[in-house]
Amino acid sequence: MITIRDLIRILDAKVLCGEDKLDEEVRSACGSDLMSDVLAFVKDKALLITGLTNVHVMRTAEMLDIHCVVFARGKIPSDEVLEEANEVGVCVLSTEHTSYVACGLLYAAGIPGTSKRTGA
Repeated sequence: MITIRDLIRILDAKVLCGEDKLDEEVRSACGSDLMSDVLAFVKDKALLITGLTNVHVMRTAEMLDIHCVVFARGKIPSDEVLEEANEVGVCVLSTEHTSYVACGLLYAAGIPGTSKRTGA
């Protein structure tokens, strides 16, 4: 089992909010800046890697039971986005890695992606 705490080590990430969620399990990951693709492919207990830093990311995370969002390329979302993350119970991390490298590191650590549509 891989937890959000493990992700911090794997991605050399920093926690921006949701410190109380670090022991939650992550079953799969998705890297995308298109929330429509996230809606089509992501399942519960997933991790989202993105460079998109607007509030729509948190709303998508809430709809899909995404426990953790990682902002790539060192991006830091606005206070509004972090407040929304706290309200919906999402842990937010930031990593200096690009989305491509972050996805590769997570895949190498044993976190699978999703290849089948969810039907959403």
